[in-house]
Amino acid sequence: MSSIKKITKNLEKKYWFYTALCPLVMIGEVIFETVIPFLMAFIIDNGIAARDMQYVLRIGACMILCSVLSMCCGAFGARFGAVASQGFSHNLRRMLFSKVQEFSFSNVDHFSTASLVTRLTTDVNNVQNVYQLVIRICFRAPFMLTAGTVMAFFLNAKLAFVFCISIPVLAVIIAFISIKAYSRFAVMLEKYDRLNTIVQENLIAIRVVKAFVRGERECEKFAESADAVRNAQLNAEKLIIRISPVMQLVVYSTIIAVFWFGGKMVVFGSMKSGELVSFLSYVTQILTSLMMIAMIFVNIVLSRASVRRICEVLDEHPDIASPENPVETVADGSVEFKDVCFSYSKGNGNFVLSDISFSIKPGQTVGIIGGTGSSKTTLVNLIPRLYDASSGEVLAGGKNVREYSLKALRNSVAVVLQKNVLFSGTIKENLLWGNANASDEEIAAACRAADAADFILSFPEKYDTVLGQGGVNLSGGQKQRLCIARALLKNPKILILDDSTSAVDTATEKRIRDALRKLCPDTTKIIIAQRICSVKDADCIFVLDDGKIIGQGTHEELLQTNTIYREVNESQQTMGDADVV
Repeated sequence: MSSIKKITKNLEKKYWFYTALCPLVMIGEVIFETVIPFLMAFIIDNGIAARDMQYVLRIGACMILCSVLSMCCGAFGARFGAVASQGFSHNLRRMLFSKVQEFSFSNVDHFSTASLVTRLTTDVNNVQNVYQLVIRICFRAPFMLTAGTVMAFFLNAKLAFVFCISIPVLAVIIAFISIKAYSRFAVMLEKYDRLNTIVQENLIAIRVVKAFVRGERECEKFAESADAVRNAQLNAEKLIIRISPVMQLVVYSTIIAVFWFGGKMVVFGSMKSGELVSFLSYVTQILTSLMMIAMIFVNIVLSRASVRRICEVLDEHPDIASPENPVETVADGSVEFKDVCFSYSKGNGNFVLSDISFSIKPGQTVGIIGGTGSSKTTLVNLIPRLYDASSGEVLAGGKNVREYSLKALRNSVAVVLQKNVLFSGTIKENLLWGNANASDEEIAAACRAADAADFILSFPEKYDTVLGQGGVNLSGGQKQRLCIARALLKNPKILILDDSTSAVDTATEKRIRDALRKLCPDTTKIIIAQRICSVKDADCIFVLDDGKIIGQGTHEELLQTNTIYREVNESQQTMGDADVV
């Protein structure tokens, strides 16, 4: 019940109105359908038996009216149910997506991307279908079952006792099969997650697949996963499909019993022919209602697994959130780490950063050098609170980053990630992510500073050039420069460049560094790099190794005092890096 409340709490008022209206018109449809067989008995027993055509026409007109009203109620019920369920799924997807946007990196790590996609699509569709069934069939079928049973007892109580045997037997069998199928549907949805993971990875890495001629192997992997989904579906549904023959057995057994006992009653005069015909109509209504209820059980079983998976996302508590009464302004670009330790796994003591302490003044340029896996990116991720330090303090603008609202902090810190991410749309639309209100002049200035203006202007559509998904029609260096320009448009107090010039040549990189120095003199610049030439002009350089700072100072100081830095510099000189001195 708490799960249902959770996923319906934000349903808009107009959809609640349609949700309430749908059962009402469905009940109206049942009432008119229930009256029709009763009128039929009057026509047969009173009109036809007495050969009174006026009576037949009068009661027949009433039957036609009931049919029309029943049809109208059914049509309105279908419309109201569709509108309500579509609104429900719209709100639920919006809730899920908004919740995911609140997640920190550690929260996202709990779910695979493919799993979140499945939950936002397949699981929501399953719940939407059940929602529509509940507000339509869940009211119609029990009401029809009750009304039909009451009318059957009214016509002939002795004959109606046939239902007292068939209905409980059928209900127990349906409930047993549905409950047993739940765990199998849960497994099936997990197989869907795996299938979506393979599709996602293959589409994103299609160029790698082509380059390594792994198409056939990827097809085999997909086939294996698709087979696993099919087998899981069969395993789940082979229980459900057993409901159909059980239903048919009960239905035909009940009809045969009614014909047998009802026929005897007609022969011996204790029941009229019209009453038997009407009784059979109620039998059909009752058994049809039972089949509808069985279908509801099946879908509820499937949706129960989907509801659980949806609630797992909604119940996920964001690890990082704005505090009460947060600070809304970052005073300057100063950064300070005080005895900071960090672990991706809480409580296990396996720190990837240990005892990090340093301070950066506003406007300084700082370089960070270290081997692969030395936690350079992890360190800078703590500044905009993409992760929170396990212990110690991270300060920005003189205050602990936990004191700021996330929006204020992250608007003051621009990060150019290691992996360049661009979105479908034009170049200008991507640049406006940095500042939605930026003027054309500001966009052009940022692109010049990032050394991106020349290649943008070389395109026929210039800033209106449409980028493919992820910027596939740009080179790696062009994407990096666009990402730098996008970050500069934020006019940040702290700019973090995470190995974001690795795909450009050293001459271009030097132009970018010089432009940043002139354009953003008051912005604190933190540069993570593999090349010494990228950071040698920095005010201070930190050398990281195994999550610890093992050296800091200027380029010249580190050449004298730090063995690792000196060895890296010499190796790059040997490889012919002209800018290394």
